[in-house]
Amino acid sequence: MTGWYRLAWPVLRLLPPEAAHRLAIGALGAGLVPAPRRQAFPALRTTLWGVDFDNPVGLAAGFDKDAEAIGGARALGFGFVEVGTITPRAQAGNPKPRLFRLAEDEALINRLGFNNRGIAAAARRLAGRGVGIVGVNIGANSDAADPAADYLAGLEAFHDRADYLVINVSSPNTPGLRALQGRDALAARVGRLMDARERLAPAGRRPVPLVVKIAPDLDQRDAADIAGVALDARLDGLIVSNTTVAREGLASRLQGEAGGLSGRPLFAPSTRLLAEMYRLTEGRIPLIGVGGVASADDAYAKIRAGASLVQLYTALIYQGPGLVGQIVAGLAERLAADGFDNVAAAVGADA
Repeated sequence: MTGWYRLAWPVLRLLPPEAAHRLAIGALGAGLVPAPRRQAFPALRTTLWGVDFDNPVGLAAGFDKDAEAIGGARALGFGFVEVGTITPRAQAGNPKPRLFRLAEDEALINRLGFNNRGIAAAARRLAGRGVGIVGVNIGANSDAADPAADYLAGLEAFHDRADYLVINVSSPNTPGLRALQGRDALAARVGRLMDARERLAPAGRRPVPLVVKIAPDLDQRDAADIAGVALDARLDGLIVSNTTVAREGLASRLQGEAGGLSGRPLFAPSTRLLAEMYRLTEGRIPLIGVGGVASADDAYAKIRAGASLVQLYTALIYQGPGLVGQIVAGLAERLAADGFDNVAAAVGADA
């Protein structure tokens, strides 16, 4: 934690976590957060799905649920921003309190429940988002009679407004959602969406890339099933991973709160699963590594384990927005030290 954020943190932590989060979104959206001069590192440029990324460090979904602060987030140094999860209809989410700081563990527990303002509101904002790479994370309403139709609605709304789309079937806060990661259910859902995106793509243009976000709490059979579906469907990528329901090794008295755990405790299990998915997919499907990234070493470990891109969110709360630039610069240093000319050359180096 450095600079002005060291002074702001004692005040921010006096606010309820969700109120502090709303304040951060408002400040970023209004351009009120001091942003460092954006540095260019040629070695960090990477291309995925025909999209050119300035650097491989992105803002994970869950922070900017309604696409309100894309420009402000990009100004912090992120190479891309993922918004959402966005559902067809606006929904309030679960009862408050539903977001908890585990400061001793540099972690969060959330049971927000896909609170967002719905497709229409986000689509209007994304229509005028300007430059920068944006992914859109789509989900189903908690009371959806046909969840598959909700995912299709998200695809139809954002296929021409996003650089990639994420099928979120792994949040622990929507009843029954994780069951959609089973082989048959996932294959059916992915197949339907892949067909739809081909139909929606303008003539002569590549269809929007489709990525599935998976849970860290998978056994070996589940992981193998997901890898099989991804390979058979020629999915464009996997995000590894969402929050966890595990609670091992925590110090905070809030560890018993229900919901998904993110932050530092998630780094080791999510990186193990990342390496396993890289092995199971034989490096043929791009992976985005997320979970516990709080330093350049963490981001580099994800890349060496098999990630083409990495994302973070929780660490920003404890270290401040200056962390983004530190990670980006540190990644360039680590690539150079190990003799890699670019990010792609380091992907899966530890496999």
